[in-house]
Amino acid sequence: MTNETHQKGSPMNPDYKRIKSAGKRLEEYVDGIRSGSRTVLSQAITLVESTRKEHREMAGEILEACLEETGNSIRIGISGVPGVGKSTFIDSFGKLLIGSGKRIAVLTVDPSSSRSGGSILGDKTRMEFLSTHPNAYVRPSPAGGFLGGVARKTREVMLLCEAAGFDTIVIETVGVGQSETAVHSMTDFFLLLMLAGAGDELQGMKRGVMEMADLVVINKADGTNRDAALRAKREYENALSLFPVHTSGWKPPVKICSALEESGIAELWDEIDRYLQMVRKSSYFSENRRQQSVYWMYEHLQIQLREHFLGHPKISASLQAIEKEVENGTKSSFKAASDLIKLLLEQ
Repeated sequence: MTNETHQKGSPMNPDYKRIKSAGKRLEEYVDGIRSGSRTVLSQAITLVESTRKEHREMAGEILEACLEETGNSIRIGISGVPGVGKSTFIDSFGKLLIGSGKRIAVLTVDPSSSRSGGSILGDKTRMEFLSTHPNAYVRPSPAGGFLGGVARKTREVMLLCEAAGFDTIVIETVGVGQSETAVHSMTDFFLLLMLAGAGDELQGMKRGVMEMADLVVINKADGTNRDAALRAKREYENALSLFPVHTSGWKPPVKICSALEESGIAELWDEIDRYLQMVRKSSYFSENRRQQSVYWMYEHLQIQLREHFLGHPKISASLQAIEKEVENGTKSSFKAASDLIKLLLEQ
């Protein structure tokens, strides 16, 4: 099997059979994931999400050893405004895919959950079909930390799910802040869910999010709301016609559906399949994957440098006092950052 960056036969860590963590050897994690064990997959994901140094190191070893088994799924990002019905939509969408013989993993990115408590566990219980089906795996992101950390862990979890044999990965984002950009940078296709009949449908929707969309879907197009959905469809089509053409050459369509009634869902997969056929004929699909891998290398670098910097004894000893100076206005943010860097570089 191949993956986005590694060729088959790449060397694994020479300590493959000796490294131990949490009572399980590296080979046991890797063999369990490759065999599709949901229990072992969940245990490995817990290591990815852990803040303990030894767990993070083991997670890195597991990912490296499983890398040959990754990159063989279709990665779909799904975002939408609050109340658009993402959970119901993903449940209906997943039911369609499983019915066609696919195995689907659903992951979430919710950096706001550390502040508000979030609803990702509630979302999992609302995915009634997927949460209990043997060919589906639903996993919320860990609450806490900054967006880069949450997104990094989500991408690592995605790779583990691919190694476990899931051929369709759906990554859900809350639809606020910068989470869409993070999800877009790790997926092949970005689907934007919208509502009709809620005033000005275009109001409050950032241009950047619209430009990222490969497909715009008006959900809840049922009953008396169907006419409003059709009007919203025309408005979005007009708006999208003003945007520059995607680098892939794809013109994003606008569709309507009712996830509750499970109508229009099959047509959405047809659009995704049409997109995939187009980008695979060109070099865009593989080139996009390669660029994403490099992008995440730099993201990992920034995150690890930040963690190393803040964890350094000199910095941790002085950080609180310098932070207080910034709060009190006696030192600028720029000067404070410079002082901290100088402190680290002092011999």
